[in-house]
Amino acid sequence: MSSKLWGGRFDLPTNKLVEAFNATIMIEQRLCPFDIKGSIAHATMLGRQNIISQSDADTIINGLKQVEQEIENGQFVFSTADEDIHMAIEKRMTEIVGPVGGKLHTGRSRNDQTTLDSKMHMRATILEIQQNIRALQATIIAKAEQNFNIIMPGYTHLQTGQPILFPHWIMAYFWMLQRDYTRFNDLYRRMGQCPLGAAALAGTTFPIDREFTAKELGFDEPTPNSIDSVSDRDHMIEFNATAAMCFMHLTRISEELVLFSSQDFKFIELSDDFCTGSSIMPQKKNPDVAEKMRGKSGRVYGNLMAILTIMKGLPLSYNTDMSEDKETVYDSMDTLQTGLKIIAPMIEKMKINEDKTRDAADKGFSTATDMADYLVRKGIPFRDAHHVVGSVVNHCVKHDKKLNQLTLAEYQTFHPQIENDIYDDITLEASVGARQSYGGTAPETVRKQITMAKSML
Repeated sequence: MSSKLWGGRFDLPTNKLVEAFNATIMIEQRLCPFDIKGSIAHATMLGRQNIISQSDADTIINGLKQVEQEIENGQFVFSTADEDIHMAIEKRMTEIVGPVGGKLHTGRSRNDQTTLDSKMHMRATILEIQQNIRALQATIIAKAEQNFNIIMPGYTHLQTGQPILFPHWIMAYFWMLQRDYTRFNDLYRRMGQCPLGAAALAGTTFPIDREFTAKELGFDEPTPNSIDSVSDRDHMIEFNATAAMCFMHLTRISEELVLFSSQDFKFIELSDDFCTGSSIMPQKKNPDVAEKMRGKSGRVYGNLMAILTIMKGLPLSYNTDMSEDKETVYDSMDTLQTGLKIIAPMIEKMKINEDKTRDAADKGFSTATDMADYLVRKGIPFRDAHHVVGSVVNHCVKHDKKLNQLTLAEYQTFHPQIENDIYDDITLEASVGARQSYGGTAPETVRKQITMAKSML
């Protein structure tokens, strides 16, 4: 005879290989506090509705609290024979309180129970991740303010485009993270419906109060369709998608940290405790942490594809395929949280080499657009001005000169309306300061941007 809580239908015990193959208990232990909280709410509701006696409800709740204490103290024994934490906790509680423990599962199923636990756990994790995002955003703001007047090149196609302020560059990542924050916010709100009470798939014959358990567990309302309640894994998929997008942003800043810390750029110096050395080349200081961040994106992206594939084409309602959902989601949770926690101090401790960034900004004709704008202000159509400046740059390349090294006579061979004031317009400071359009790199607009960002924190 099967010894399982559900074993009445079976003549033979579960094959040990099948037990190990089906078991999820070893990877879902982080759900324990949520499973117990959900069970306490369910038992409370059963007592309130007179589905079981108040005395039995109190006994069950006390037993669940004892199990919770055993788990917190490290005394609880997790075994693959129990399949999952739901069965393990119920079994141990029943051992403590006796047969009355069997009344806990009245009016519910593991199908709604596991969805409830995963949603409660995910909502709690989202709040933690949002705190991690805010901490990284605060670090970015602090770094921007500490290095406010540093000028660096802005790139398109990784070619020098226009000079920008360092705070303008680093604040770009603030806004990427802000979108990530709001995406997690949206997901949190979408998970505001409580699946408890959907039971196996069709609801229950008992007079349960789903509104009560939903509010008791911090949800807005119960789910409106019991079939969808137990077959829904949208929150798992959406979490992996949101985590993948957030991690993509971490890889972008990681790539620039790798690039800008190289000897060819030397814009920044990463702290020793976020780098490693070479086993053969003693001079090396490798940005391995940032490189590792780029590499881990493969796992996070893979987790999204895994959960999408698990759910592909599944018929309603619950299928055991869905028990494979947790491993991918937990890995994305852990990888993203660790990444956010590591990148913040790595940015906080890095040093900016102002001379290097300024020297780089002064190369590549980064103020050529300013010269074109200068001609436009003289009444020359932009397309004509663009052509003139292109010819000037071509001349400079051939004669190994910068724009500010040309004489006025040389300038006037390209256009007679170029005058001495051209030199004022093509300095790095003038270029940066002139871009006062909303969201631009001028000091005043960057200060406004930082003020706005601070208000969001």
